[in-house]
Amino acid sequence: MSLLVIGSVAFDAIETPFGKTDKIIGGAATYISLSSSYFTHDVNLVAVVGGDFPKEDITLLEKHGVNTEGLQIKENEKSFFWSGKYHNDMNSRDTLVTELNVLGDFDPIIPATYQGSEYVMLGNLSPEVQRTVIERMETKPKLIAMDTMNFWMDIAREELDKTIALVDVLIINDEEARQLSGEYALKTAAKKIMAMGPKFLIIKKGEHGALLFGEDKIYYCPALPLESVFDPTGAGDTFAGGFIGHLAASDDISFANMKRAVIYGSAMASFCVEKFGTERILNLSKEEVNTRVQEFIDLSQVEISLA
Repeated sequence: MSLLVIGSVAFDAIETPFGKTDKIIGGAATYISLSSSYFTHDVNLVAVVGGDFPKEDITLLEKHGVNTEGLQIKENEKSFFWSGKYHNDMNSRDTLVTELNVLGDFDPIIPATYQGSEYVMLGNLSPEVQRTVIERMETKPKLIAMDTMNFWMDIAREELDKTIALVDVLIINDEEARQLSGEYALKTAAKKIMAMGPKFLIIKKGEHGALLFGEDKIYYCPALPLESVFDPTGAGDTFAGGFIGHLAASDDISFANMKRAVIYGSAMASFCVEKFGTERILNLSKEEVNTRVQEFIDLSQVEISLA
């Protein structure tokens, strides 16, 4: 099934205890599109870049099967740029530079060829822009998933609530879930958030895995222990890409299949953190992905005979 991805395609400059980069390709939609391309071959990108964005990076996306017809190029403007420095624990970071540039007045135009996309992944952007995409879909998608962050909770809560009410799956981290709900216990927080509209909720817990809520059920997927975490940038978006990519490929939105999608998303995110930026999620083989997914299955599978 076809997948519509909206979000930022941008430049990042990253510093971690393992080193630093100059400007490299980044952005939520970049990670989501690349990750989802390993599962579905019909990924439709809606984003905006400036004239400074290298054509070879657009070609890179296209080589992964990403349709870039919806990628606006504003020749006389600059692309979105973010720079950050991670602390030694790799769980926290300082934002050094944020330049919105073309993203400041982004108007998401959906090409006619994208209409009819059955699955939609709204990457982290302003809730107004995310809602505009939903409103511009001529036919209702089978499933709409959304990512957001505490920044929008701080400055645009009313608009955020309106957008959340329109989506099927909300993907946030534990800190964001607590802020959005006003509850500390994640099970209680999940009930409050799902009462806002989403049928399913994913709460990411970083190195402690992810929780899936829906249909009065809860599923926990552990994180895979890695020898080193090189760069966490984009891991959450890579997770979202693997998750929605599997759903679009299988065309099954049952809770049972969403559990599988969480595993696929977690597997893709585990690749992402092993190198700077998108480097590790480029040109993965099917065997590599399947082996990593099997590691997650082995990690969480156990047989118990009750007395």
